Amino acid sequence: MPDTPPVRASTTRVFRYRFWIFGLIFWGGFGLSAFDHANTGEALIRLVSPDIDFDLPNGRLALQLLFGVAALLTIAAAAVRTWATAYIRTDVVHDTQVHADRLVADGPYRYVRNPLYLGGLLLALGFAIFASPLGAVVIVGGILVLELTLIRGEERQLLRTHGLSFIEYRQAVPALWPALTPRVPAGGGVPRWPQAFVGEAFFWAFAAGSVALAITLEAKALLWGSGIGIAFHIIVVGWLNRRARERQAAALLAPR
Repeated sequence: MPDTPPVRASTTRVFRYRFWIFGLIFWGGFGLSAFDHANTGEALIRLVSPDIDFDLPNGRLALQLLFGVAALLTIAAAAVRTWATAYIRTDVVHDTQVHADRLVADGPYRYVRNPLYLGGLLLALGFAIFASPLGAVVIVGGILVLELTLIRGEERQLLRTHGLSFIEYRQAVPALWPALTPRVPAGGGVPRWPQAFVGEAFFWAFAAGSVALAITLEAKALLWGSGIGIAFHIIVVGWLNRRARERQAAALLAPR
């Protein structure tokens, strides 16, 4: 097998700050509503029913149903990420460094190589319906470009670490579009659900905000859900980083 070039420093920096870059893409997409005052959900409904009035009960119901579809996408995003995190560890998922020491082929990893990024893309698709049309393009396009960049860097590291094993896995399992049936045998991993739900609680907060928005049609519902999710994520990641530093310090002080 030919030598694999090392992961670029720029890609490493993108991975380290990926959470904040994700946030900036979403913030930028929704911020465009200051210039593009239309709503993607309303625009999609008007393609089918041009004369619909969203101030009337039928119009509100149509918008609630479409926003309900968007909420289902965010629920699917949280579920996929939780399923994936159950087979790794929350501290690995949210670490600032790429972990390529283990090749996971259990749970959702039997259907798609990057279920965590699939979850991020599902969230982008759901949130895009709540944004303006221009914002929707920025959100979905920006997240897709970011995730493809991250996938390329991570898989380059996995290739360097696992060689032929990863090549065979990559050939069998699609990158982002999941297969309908498992593409590789189960690896015997045992899911750890409690830590997975804690680690992905911020995605569940996004989903809860989306559901509340679909029911009430009040934008503040999504704002509150997103704010709670981001705050919880910062707290959890800070706690995980502190534990990691404590383990590293204990390892250095342990007798050899």
